[in-house]
Amino acid sequence: MKVTQNIQVAVDAVVFGYSKEEGVSILLIKRKYDPFKGTWAIPGGFVLDDESLETAAARELQEETGVKINYLEQLYTFGKPDRDPRTRILSVAYFGLVKSSQFQKLKATTDAEAAEWFNFKQLPKLAFDHKKILNVAIERLRGKIVYQPIGFELLDKKFPFSDLEHLYTTLLDRPIDRRNFKKKVMSLGILEELNEKAKSSGAGRPGNLFQFNKATYNQLLKNGMHFEI
Repeated sequence: MKVTQNIQVAVDAVVFGYSKEEGVSILLIKRKYDPFKGTWAIPGGFVLDDESLETAAARELQEETGVKINYLEQLYTFGKPDRDPRTRILSVAYFGLVKSSQFQKLKATTDAEAAEWFNFKQLPKLAFDHKKILNVAIERLRGKIVYQPIGFELLDKKFPFSDLEHLYTTLLDRPIDRRNFKKKVMSLGILEELNEKAKSSGAGRPGNLFQFNKATYNQLLKNGMHFEI
C-alpha cells in the first residue's frame, strides 16, 4: 500500500527547577514568531535531518534558554493531528530536574524572545498543547520520585535531613510520614551522617548534617532499587 506522509518531527524539553526557597519551577520561553507569538511555551523546536532526538532536545534547550544540562529523559510522544496549526507535527518530549539556582542567567535566542523560570503553581497561558505536556511531565516526575531516590544534584553537598524531606514534600505537593521516610532512605545506604551540626534555626537543637554517598547512590540507580514512600 502506498503511503503518503507530510509529518514533521519536533522535540520539547520540560525542565523542572528546584530550590529550597522558591520550591518547584518550570523553565519557559516566550515565542518570538507565530503561531502563538508572544505566548509562553516549553523550549523546543524541529529536529534536524542529521541529529538524534536527544541531541535536538539539548540543542533547542540551549539555543532558546542558554541552559545546558547533561541528561534529559524521554517523556512521551504527542501527536494529535491538530496540535499545531501549521501542519502535522509530532513532538517527542523530554524532561529533566535541575537546581534552578545554577541556571539564573538565562539567554534567549533563535525562536525565543525571552526565557524565565515560573513557579509550577503560577504558570501563564501556554502555547500549543504544552499545558498537557507539562501535566504529563509533572505526573511522571511524581510517579518516579516515590520509587527512585533523588536529590544528589539538587541539594547542597552537606545538608540537614530536613532539606531532603522538604524536597520531597515540595515535589509531591503533599505531606509525607517523616519518620517512615527517614527510615527508608537511611536503609538504602545512600546517605552518610556527618559529625557536623547544621546551623541553628533558633528552634531546638541543630541536627547533624548528611551527604550523599555518590558511589552507592549511582550503583543503586544502575542496579535498580525498591523505594516507596
